[in-house]
Amino acid sequence: MTPRERARKSAGKMWEDDNASKWMGMSIADIDEGTATLELTVAGHHCNGHGMCHGGVIFSLADSAFAFACNSRNQRTVAQHNIISYIRPASEGDRLLAVSREVSLSGRSGIYDTRVTNQNSQVIAEFRGCSRIIGGTLFKELDSAK
Repeated sequence: MTPRERARKSAGKMWEDDNASKWMGMSIADIDEGTATLELTVAGHHCNGHGMCHGGVIFSLADSAFAFACNSRNQRTVAQHNIISYIRPASEGDRLLAVSREVSLSGRSGIYDTRVTNQNSQVIAEFRGCSRIIGGTLFKELDSAK
């Protein structure tokens, strides 16, 4: 199995039970080892009292992209710490793209940067997630190397 195939199968297994991301209207645009891209079109129910996309929705999109990126090696992995900086607001109708990329993976700990942009490639937010591998796998993998 190639790293990309493993990443896609891992994402498929996670997506099956990821009711939150589906409920929010997210979709997976691309997956590879150590990277994931998720999309979301901002709807009225995503907006706050100021008429802009709620920060929690933007955080959730970035967090989900981070989750798929750090689980791409078929190792059950969770968030240990996250931080987000909001750069500009998103509005109803905007198509948001969250691209998460692995910065570092050492032992059971990883660091991932996620950039959220809109349909005009304007940066909406920058997110950094720190992950921790907790053991176990998302799917049973045959070890053909042994």
